[in-house]
Order: sequence, then C-alpha cells, then structure tokens
Amino acid sequence: MTLTPLIDAPLQIQIHAAAALLAVLLGPVALYRRRRDRWHKIAGYVWIAAMLVVATTSWFISSFAIIGPFSPIHGFAVLTYVSIWLGMRHVIAGRITAHRAVFRSLYWNGLLIAGLANFLPGRSMSRMVFGAGSGLGWWVIGAGAIALTARMLWARRPTPRKQARPLAAGGGIG
Repeated sequence: MTLTPLIDAPLQIQIHAAAALLAVLLGPVALYRRRRDRWHKIAGYVWIAAMLVVATTSWFISSFAIIGPFSPIHGFAVLTYVSIWLGMRHVIAGRITAHRAVFRSLYWNGLLIAGLANFLPGRSMSRMVFGAGSGLGWWVIGAGAIALTARMLWARRPTPRKQARPLAAGGGIG
C-alpha cells in the first residue's frame, strides 16, 4: 500500500477521497447512534457536508468517463443531492422514520456501492491499495457486493410477530 497515487492525483480527487473517507467513518456515528442528541446533530451535519463535497467533487472527476465526461457513478451524485434534500425534508416535517431510512439508504446504497467502484483496476484507490496492474480490486468489489447483498437480505427477513398475551385468570376483563 502506498499513498503515492493519491498524492499524485489532481486536487479534486484528493478532496473527493478525503470527504468520502470522512463520510464512511462518520456515517455509522450519525446514523446508528442510540441517543438522538446534540452529538447526533453535529455528526449528522458534518456527514451531510462531507456527502455534499463527495457528490460535488465527483462532477470534476472524469477518469472513468463513459458518456462524454460522465460515468454511471455520477448517478450517485444525483442520488446524494436528492437523498439529502428528502432526508432533511422528512426530519423538518417530523417524519423521523422516513428521515432515518433515507439517510441509511444513502450510506449503504450510495456511498458504499460507489466506494466499491473505486476499486476497479486502474483507479487511484485500487492503485493505492494494491499497486498498478493488480486485479485484486475485483475481489474487493465481489466481497463488498456479497456483504451488501447479505445486509439487504438480512434487513428484509420476516420478523416474528408478537404473540397475544393471555387473558388474566378468570377469563374476563375485570
């Protein structure tokens, strides 16, 4: 592992990578902290700022261009803008469950899936971790896809229903 590919990368890639790393590390604190207090708000706002930086800097990265200067990964930038708008709209309206669902989905389905794409051979992150010319990034992508699929299946598993409580002795309501 060497930081040379990142250090030699253009400034927009360096900023993009730093903001993405911050978002990946701070996401669980903001999204899964048990108590919803001041620390949740601070972590949440910093996470949102990091996500906006990640989305905005992605427009200036065209090393993986397929359609003009854009790639399918740029769709995640649009997803990020829409998700942040929706998530904040939900919390302002008091729809906390929807707020939580939007931001957790953005973390897992947006940030981490797009992050796996950085391990495509030839990309800066892949070269940084595995060296130039290595195909090991495909293994990371495969392992990540398996983990995300398992998480999705685990989240959709049927939950057991609560059993009805038996009536008090005597058979009646009181």
